[in-house]
Amino acid sequence: MYMTVRQTAEKWGISDRRVRTLCSEGKIPGVIRKGRGWLIPGDARKPEDGRYKTTESLLDMIDRKKKELDSRRPLTEGEVERLTEEFIVEYTYNSNAIEGNTLTLRETDMVLRGLTIGQKPLKDHMEAVGHKEAFVFVQELVKDKILLSERVIKQIHYLVLADKKDDRGVYRRVPVRIMGAKHEPVQPYLIQPRLEQLLETYQNSTEHIIPRLARFHIEFEGIHPFIDGNGRTGRLLVNLELMKAGYPPIDIKFADRVAYYEAFDEYYVKHRLDGMEKLFAEYVNVRLEGYLDILERE
Repeated sequence: MYMTVRQTAEKWGISDRRVRTLCSEGKIPGVIRKGRGWLIPGDARKPEDGRYKTTESLLDMIDRKKKELDSRRPLTEGEVERLTEEFIVEYTYNSNAIEGNTLTLRETDMVLRGLTIGQKPLKDHMEAVGHKEAFVFVQELVKDKILLSERVIKQIHYLVLADKKDDRGVYRRVPVRIMGAKHEPVQPYLIQPRLEQLLETYQNSTEHIIPRLARFHIEFEGIHPFIDGNGRTGRLLVNLELMKAGYPPIDIKFADRVAYYEAFDEYYVKHRLDGMEKLFAEYVNVRLEGYLDILERE
């Protein structure tokens, strides 16, 4: 029994392009060349990825792929639509699921098409629609190259928090605690000055975009400026800045939520950024690979 390149890519969680590279380099035993494609044994094991051992070398790989993607710009409207059509649904599902939304991926897709899911809360429906609207708004901000600011943050949050009209785009006025977290959010009176300081530090940083956004995201979530919707808003802010810098947006999977939470604890307990930086870098790398793979096939 053999698998196609696409089936193998889905099974191993890598891009079609990467599978073809492994085949051409002879790193998958038993593969068969068929025309311009490959057939991979059904029991083949995913080869160890020796392309990088540190986040630093992964950043180098990301830079090379980014340069390759830049060489293919400007992308046509059709190419851009092809690259984002599936992303919005999966991103909305995962980002909401991390925060407790009960819609499945298929149900999320149906809700975004205007359907109602029986036995599921209205809140979950509104969160899905609100998140999609927020991402579309982020795409418009990217086109206009809008500078990240408190105003932008509040605008995005306003769309995200579709089910709580009184709290939309408004900083919280009460102290909060995050269950199980190693860090306590700042007191309400410190939210605005801390956000101003965070934005200034971010804008003035000369770090690579990946560690810079990893640090910004952790610090933003640590401030926890809103009564609800901080995680979804924070992840949208990361994608706003990635896309403005010419990178694809990333989708932190619900399945990776434990590693995601542990990255916050690692930063606040051990003062190490490695966990979040590595998570972001791996996602950006896979997304770049996917973009290049689709463009190559097109």
